[in-house]
Amino acid sequence: MGADQAIDGVDLRPDLDARAQAPASEGDAVSVVGLSKRYGELEAVRGIDFAVHRNETFGFLGPNGAGKSTTINMLCTLVRPSGGRALVAGHDVVGERDEVRRNIGLVFQDSTLDGYLTAEQNLHLHAELYGMPRQSVAVRLRQVLEMVELWERRKSLVNTFSGGMKRRLEIARGLLHSPRVLFLDEPTVGLDPQTRSSIWSYITRLKREEQITIFLTTHYMDEAEYCDRIAIMDHGEIVVMDTPAALKESVGKDRVQIQTADPHAAIDALRQKFGIDARLAEGAVTFGVASGEQFVPRLFAELGLPISTVSVSRPSLDDVFMSYTGTTIRDAEASSTDRMRTMARLMRH
Repeated sequence: MGADQAIDGVDLRPDLDARAQAPASEGDAVSVVGLSKRYGELEAVRGIDFAVHRNETFGFLGPNGAGKSTTINMLCTLVRPSGGRALVAGHDVVGERDEVRRNIGLVFQDSTLDGYLTAEQNLHLHAELYGMPRQSVAVRLRQVLEMVELWERRKSLVNTFSGGMKRRLEIARGLLHSPRVLFLDEPTVGLDPQTRSSIWSYITRLKREEQITIFLTTHYMDEAEYCDRIAIMDHGEIVVMDTPAALKESVGKDRVQIQTADPHAAIDALRQKFGIDARLAEGAVTFGVASGEQFVPRLFAELGLPISTVSVSRPSLDDVFMSYTGTTIRDAEASSTDRMRTMARLMRH
């Protein structure tokens, strides 16, 4: 069985005799209540609740190890939940796995393409896996390959593709059977900034042309800006959820970062003299304040410590993350390594 057919001991192949698409749901594309996943004593996902509206781009933003991929794996029927309930395209992820699989597409974080086959052959295998009517495969195959600008390379071996081309082919494969919800798990991880930007242009285009719901995970702040709504996830919990604009507005303060010879003394001075709670984040003393540029002259005059550099920026999603979790996403990434190692060890037993 191929890499895209079995994960975590779960057979991904839908019932090929039940080829009819399920009727459209009048409700949300994804509905989750109390969803949890436990590996021994480690609770990877802690009873989360959320809904994804039809035809929206919804993002899970958070560091590696936050529980994003585990949640997607449960929604895609690859991992069985420990508790709670989830509906995808109106079907229960535990009791109606085949129906869920027929209505979703999935682009994994790690590639599952067969490098020794051509692009065209990889898609034909996927069409057979999903029981697509043979008379419709050729037209649909060309349509999705043209969408990601790989039609001219359809007969090339996948091993000759760049990382960005492989990712585009995986997106085409995920779309081939016309899913109602497309899951993208860290769709641009490991790609250079230019390739990441081009992948997002394809994602935006397919959202417009396919009229489907897109559910993605990312730890890139700039990518979360493409979403209609995002949920910030940390330590297995959803800490806040809204549109990117609303989340940034909720912070309400400019971000100020200063470099000093004694950052801990600077943090104490900010608290005592200005009543400001500052943190050491990414090697700089960081805090939020209204009208940051107007505050800087006062900072130099009254802090009582030499300041080597200062920067002021409008609220970003990184500021949102820090406001709600107490750390930046990059610092959270660094601290999540042990949690991920523990989870990997527990999953093997």
